[in-house]
Amino acid sequence: MTSFVDMDEDIDPGFDVQLLTDKLLEAVCDSESCPFEACVNLSVTHSEEVRKLNLEYRDMDRTTDVLSFPATEVLEGRFEELDQSDISLFDPESGELILGDIIINIDRVYSQAEEYGHGIKREFAFLAAHSLFHLCGYDHMDDETAHMMEEKQEAVLQKLGITREGNV
Repeated sequence: MTSFVDMDEDIDPGFDVQLLTDKLLEAVCDSESCPFEACVNLSVTHSEEVRKLNLEYRDMDRTTDVLSFPATEVLEGRFEELDQSDISLFDPESGELILGDIIINIDRVYSQAEEYGHGIKREFAFLAAHSLFHLCGYDHMDDETAHMMEEKQEAVLQKLGITREGNV
């Protein structure tokens, strides 16, 4: 499992983003029984850049906390349905399944951590896990799918010991 992290130079959240992302990627892929080694690109930036990307790619002129851009068309973690002969799904150097790109808005990480009364690392991990599940084909278009996604996210965070109570 490989994550490629790109962070604006002025950002220092106080924890190892690369290590946390790697752990989350592995935990999400394990929880989904992904039969492949996988890779993901993660960018950490500010509200204005997220707003620009949201406008460019989603035609929404507003910022958000996280953006997810799946590279594969997986439906709710059913990786076995992927065409393994489609070489465009896999990194040519590593052979890993390319899940996609995640963009996290660090300004929202800070404000939402304060709003929800937990630590910055917890909020960052929550948003990264949320986005990773999007890359695995989950969405939250209705109450049922939103609940399923929330349960999956929380299970991964609990497994990694990243809880609200610990203010991690």
